[in-house]
Amino acid sequence: MSTSTPRLRSLGLDPDTGKEALAVTHPGGRLEELADVHALKAAAVLVTVVGAVLEVGKAPDAELAAFVTPLHAALEECVGIMAADRE
Repeated sequence: MSTSTPRLRSLGLDPDTGKEALAVTHPGGRLEELADVHALKAAAVLVTVVGAVLEVGKAPDAELAAFVTPLHAALEECVGIMAADRE
């Protein structure tokens, strides 16, 4: 498991308030595991949506550009998960 320092991670949206639930996770902890699951599910949904948009092939550049920031964030989170697993 990871020996890195604790960090603030998203656990998803609170169903009662609609606000994002954040937690300080510790390497190897249950909250880190929940945050990893959330990040991977969110990335999978984003990949599906972007793939569908690209498959149609009619999206304007502005619409495609709107996906850059969320794709970057998802990729960064997934790379962080993989890096933590290697430590």
